[in-house]
Amino acid sequence: MQTSDSQVVRVRGLRKRYGSARAGFKDAVAGLDLDVAPGEIVAVLGPNGAGKTTTVEILEGFRDRDAGEVQVLGEDPRRAGRAWRARIGVVMQDSRDMSELTVLEKVRATAASYPDPRDPAEVIGAVGLEEKMRARTRALSGGQRRRLDVALGIIGRPELLFLDEPTTGFDPQARRSFWDLVTGLRDSGTTILLTTHYLDEAAMLADRVVVVRDGVVVASGTPDTLGGPEARTPVVAWDDDGVRRTERTDRPTAVVARLIAAARPDSEIPGLSVTRPTLEDVYLSLIGEAAISDGVGVGAGAGVDDSKEAA
Repeated sequence: MQTSDSQVVRVRGLRKRYGSARAGFKDAVAGLDLDVAPGEIVAVLGPNGAGKTTTVEILEGFRDRDAGEVQVLGEDPRRAGRAWRARIGVVMQDSRDMSELTVLEKVRATAASYPDPRDPAEVIGAVGLEEKMRARTRALSGGQRRRLDVALGIIGRPELLFLDEPTTGFDPQARRSFWDLVTGLRDSGTTILLTTHYLDEAAMLADRVVVVRDGVVVASGTPDTLGGPEARTPVVAWDDDGVRRTERTDRPTAVVARLIAAARPDSEIPGLSVTRPTLEDVYLSLIGEAAISDGVGVGAGAGVDDSKEAA
């Protein structure tokens, strides 16, 4: 079935509010627009409470909306039936499956719900659980359970796959293996909507990055162009009598040459650096300092965490 405007996901004016008249209302999603094209990997980034998880749950059909137009695979998720659900895959942010079933039994049982599932053993291998195939689900560690969640999300060969923080708990090798799996799914035609708190993951996987703040999209673009040309303009920085100076320029060599010419002969320019803003730098400028101070982690490979978003 063709979706409207040839988009796998089309969202216009999406709104969701929580609270009550007595306690007050909070707009978790405040007029959000979003498009996802066939075969795209779109990474949605944003600080705590930005509206990412609420938006994704509405797209998955797990949460109702207050206003707006939503089309996913050509249907409104709140009215779509079982045939529509068989066309999507979902890896939720938090799962606490403590089943007595083994990993293989769990994946086989889920596969039986789909008309054309992948081979369960192949999927278990793809997420790095070969050695735990006969282990009971309740005996898995948190990271292993996360890998099982991913296996269950992709077993049905979904046309559209929702990945909500999919590599939480993965070790570095497992993360990179999973990235290969995701790009392979995209190359085979699966459309993927990804939320992640790893900015390196977004940079590696996403064809397009969407930044959400205060319930609306504030920027959208490829990882290399997000924020526009000026956001990626190199910055020359140096110390001048104890004061840190910076100059943003697309001709950093000329600025450095000017500084050298103005310096005393044989002297160094203190604190001289030339940097090109990274995806992390651009992201932080888009979400603002207030969001950073609210507890958004931005270390190596970190960036966003939606675990405290309104449920």
